[in-house]
Amino acid sequence: MVLGAGSIGVYVGGKLAAAGADVTFVGRPRMLGELEASGLRLTDLDGNDDRVEPAAFRTATDPSGVADADLVLITVKSAGTAAAAQELAGLIKPGTVVISLQNGIGNDTVIREILPSCVVLAGMVMFNVVHHENGRFHRGTTGGIAVANDAVLNRFAPVLHKSGLGWKRYPDLLPVQWAKLLLNLNNPINALSGRPLREELGTRDYRRCLALAQHEALTVMTAARIEPARLTVLPPEAMVRLLTVPDGLFRRVAGRVLAIDPVARSSMADDLAAGRKTEIPWLCGEIVSLGAMVGLPTPVNQRLIELVTAAENGDQRTWSGPELLAQLSAVSRSGS
Repeated sequence: MVLGAGSIGVYVGGKLAAAGADVTFVGRPRMLGELEASGLRLTDLDGNDDRVEPAAFRTATDPSGVADADLVLITVKSAGTAAAAQELAGLIKPGTVVISLQNGIGNDTVIREILPSCVVLAGMVMFNVVHHENGRFHRGTTGGIAVANDAVLNRFAPVLHKSGLGWKRYPDLLPVQWAKLLLNLNNPINALSGRPLREELGTRDYRRCLALAQHEALTVMTAARIEPARLTVLPPEAMVRLLTVPDGLFRRVAGRVLAIDPVARSSMADDLAAGRKTEIPWLCGEIVSLGAMVGLPTPVNQRLIELVTAAENGDQRTWSGPELLAQLSAVSRSGS
């Protein structure tokens, strides 16, 4: 069962269905109606193209059928984690494997507290998915799925491997989660830019904005004795420096970073476009909270929260690279 049939949930569940798994999507009627009418077409920037007919999966607007599920993937936004887990409580059978495939830190802990009889594992989807019309979902960036290692996953290993999603098991997922959070600090910058990811990341001033946010995050992580995993071509500290170099040099040294579908945007940009609340409290907010815990200021991430919150409340402006950089540089210098 996939609880949270958004772009990520549908793509992951669809690939599992294509691999032969019995998949039920639980989500909003509008999305489910599209899936029922069109089936799924799952494409990616590597040229793969899978089609899944409507008869190959099930849909539901509530998780009442979860008692029959052996594996539940929770893919709702972080703000909906507790409510999603509470929907499952009293219905899900003990021992069911529940994987949180969500951004941020600690969603698995929330789920585990509400579903203590289940095997709850943290996971991270390391790629971006673009939702086109008529049931087409496109993976627009590289990456697989990271999940905390547990022997219970062995029974699902054949279908996970066959799905082609690149599932990778980690003895300790927390360093990967912090590293992914560092990368996700680009989400608000991309959303505020109004540009596709490839164009935004190919522009030096926007990358300098990201460097300011990541440098601040790494400073408070170091103070908290958190060491993020290395997910990029260079270690996180070196990657921060590379982000600031001229565009031509960046393309030569870090071309893989720009291996992105031309229309792909961050999920935060999609949320703003759809008038939904974003996950900014679970991204930049995580850095601000960590800074408060270790007694260090985090003005850059705080300013990004303020700008995204203004956008959520109706501010329609898009920020040029120089404009956004001026905003973040000013608060960084002032330390407030």
